[in-house]
Amino acid sequence: MRIAMVSAHTSPLAPLGGRETGGMNVYVLELSRELARLGYEVDIFTRLDGDLPPVEPVAPGLRLVRLPAGPPAPLEKEEIARHLPEFVRGLRAFACSGPGYDLIHSHYWQSGWAGTILARQLRLPHVVMFHTLGEVKNRARFGEAEPTLRIRHERTIARRATAIVTASDHERQLLERYYGADPARMHTVPCGIDLDLFRPLPRAEARASLGLPLDRPVLLWVGRLEKLKGLEILLDAVAGLERDDALLLIVGGDDRAAPLRAELEAQARALGIAGRVRFTGAVDHAALPRYYSAADVCVVPSFYESFGLVAVEAMACGTPVVASRVGGLVSTVIDGVTGYLIPWRCPEPFAEKLDVLLANPELRANFGRAARASVERFRWSTVGLRIADVYDAARARCAAPGSSAPPAIAPEAWEAAVIASS
Repeated sequence: MRIAMVSAHTSPLAPLGGRETGGMNVYVLELSRELARLGYEVDIFTRLDGDLPPVEPVAPGLRLVRLPAGPPAPLEKEEIARHLPEFVRGLRAFACSGPGYDLIHSHYWQSGWAGTILARQLRLPHVVMFHTLGEVKNRARFGEAEPTLRIRHERTIARRATAIVTASDHERQLLERYYGADPARMHTVPCGIDLDLFRPLPRAEARASLGLPLDRPVLLWVGRLEKLKGLEILLDAVAGLERDDALLLIVGGDDRAAPLRAELEAQARALGIAGRVRFTGAVDHAALPRYYSAADVCVVPSFYESFGLVAVEAMACGTPVVASRVGGLVSTVIDGVTGYLIPWRCPEPFAEKLDVLLANPELRANFGRAARASVERFRWSTVGLRIADVYDAARARCAAPGSSAPPAIAPEAWEAAVIASS
């Protein structure tokens, strides 16, 4: 089976920790690798950004295809929507110039938008995974509003997709509640993790390699620097700890996140904890296990997470997690067993649980052992097989007696619709 994997707005080979690079990039790349190991032929389609080869082999059976769509330079996600017609034309031309594809799998709403159109043009089953939902982000009320255009198109994508992959039961419920998605077309499959890479490392060695002190507690935050991730809450929580020697590492962020980093640095200075907070910037994905293993606790104070890959990576490294009780985190962090879930989006309960863990090394060790055992279900070998089952179900749905492929749509008609709605 040949799969067209669509990740329009961000390349899975881009360095992690940037404004548009995070857990979804890891997911697309590692899922594609696993599918290729299972014998699928997979092409990942992304937007051309920079002076890079148009087709790059990644692994046996796996290629990255970069398509022109607007200027070959970094663009904001909102800008990329205007260039999706060019992206779809390029993808269709590439597909029609070779043996073609059996199924399209799109990631995020912009890719889903392109995948919906391409699936109608080529009469193919379309599997979509949203990763985050605009309506849910807006309801989280974290200070930034997702555009109406995004939410409108997410509803259309959800209605027309052959199958929808959700990372958790909670995301499945949200799609049904806010988007009217058909429960019969939704398949809950958790995100995967490389448990050979993410494993416990000796803490002293990890700290020595990162230049961290051995005699101070270390708290860790990992991700993209954006308001949704709740870093303001975490800084207030660190300022409210009973002990004043805890060091907070903030891992992630690129040049485009500089304004928010400046705000966070100013907040840390105002709280009197600037000397206890270190911003490392983005780090290589392969280096993350050292950071997780060096930390006493990983903190995930997000306003919304559809899955929460950082929490799973930390637990795989034997590090307990204190996280918001939101979204997919509810299904990954076991409250009181592998960490704590905080139901209130305010710093005091975070500080309270952090104090408990920092004061109890035996409790941290027990949580860490339980955490590692709890993530076995997220091995990529398991996740890949379950996604393969989704593909089979999507193809069977399209081939079932009485089902008919949606009518083809002329590229010119869709391009006019894009221009009108931008």
